[in-house]
Amino acid sequence: MGTFSIWHWLIVLLVVVLIFGTKKLKNIGSDLGGAVKGFKDGMQSGGSSEGSAAATPPSQVTQNKSADANTVDVEAKTKS
Repeated sequence: MGTFSIWHWLIVLLVVVLIFGTKKLKNIGSDLGGAVKGFKDGMQSGGSSEGSAAATPPSQVTQNKSADANTVDVEAKTKS
């Protein structure tokens, strides 16, 4: 009762093919494959770009001279 036989899986596959059709299933498969490939490429390029990102300091935000007159400019200080 815990596992299904091959006949159960074939019936489920037949129902899925009848509902979605083979063309839509093919498109879903290729989209899923492209997403997995993009994820793997992102993970590989993400690991190599961490070292170069740590070497460059973050850029400082400059004050916008055309700011609204109601805007208050403050500086945050850290607790010591």
